[in-house]
Amino acid sequence: MNKMATIQTIIGVLLFSGLGLSAQADIFVYQLPGGARVVTDHALNNRDYKLVRHSRTTKGAGALVSSRSIAYAVTDPTAYDRLIHRTATAHQVDTALVKAVMHIESAFNPHAVSHKGAQGLMQLMPGTAQRYGAHDPFDPVQNVRAGVLYLKDLQKMFKNNTRLVLAAYNAGENAVIRFKGIPPYDETQDYVRKVMKMHRTYTVAQAPVTRIADAQAPAPRKLVPAEIKPVLPVDPPTQSGAEDMLPVAAAQPAPATLPEKNI
Repeated sequence: MNKMATIQTIIGVLLFSGLGLSAQADIFVYQLPGGARVVTDHALNNRDYKLVRHSRTTKGAGALVSSRSIAYAVTDPTAYDRLIHRTATAHQVDTALVKAVMHIESAFNPHAVSHKGAQGLMQLMPGTAQRYGAHDPFDPVQNVRAGVLYLKDLQKMFKNNTRLVLAAYNAGENAVIRFKGIPPYDETQDYVRKVMKMHRTYTVAQAPVTRIADAQAPAPRKLVPAEIKPVLPVDPPTQSGAEDMLPVAAAQPAPATLPEKNI
């Protein structure tokens, strides 16, 4: 893929999503710490990113990006949140799962290519990309849509078992069927663990904040004292056969000073 085609791919995400067709669309060009630049349709909240341009048109955006090495054009993890949410919601696929797969597959780099030939944000193999209509796998819109459709089909095939879906996404559905579970490949097993961990992270991050209304505290329970029976006076001991006996009250403490024995 030559440099001009790469630039067209970057701008393509804006055009395919309909943003570049509107004169009112906001276009942001940021420069990352490593020198690479990225084009988005919304502001990125990262103090380490330098805003190069903010305009209402894509004109000239390609030139700003092409002045940097595209090989290092990794982007902010939130740069494709809108695209992920829109596509996943439209096809009833878990948004957090799509983002977790993208995180582990490409680290949000739309130009990533694996040593096996997987391409783009969702790291689609050429055959899978063609099957789901991603004629340009480096176009984020086409790539994400194809990846989401593939995940949706895998969910149907494996009855929404997320671990098996991820194993099939990595090793192929035939491998999962053949082994009747996650294949005994170190790469696939490690992949499933990593994506599941990121899935939990993004699920928590996307969960709405629940506010608990201040509930009126229940009235304190009234403690009813137990019925106290009157203590009957204890007769003093008689002298006949009781010199060594002390008065004892069962319902009250013994007096501080004990009576002296009669001598």
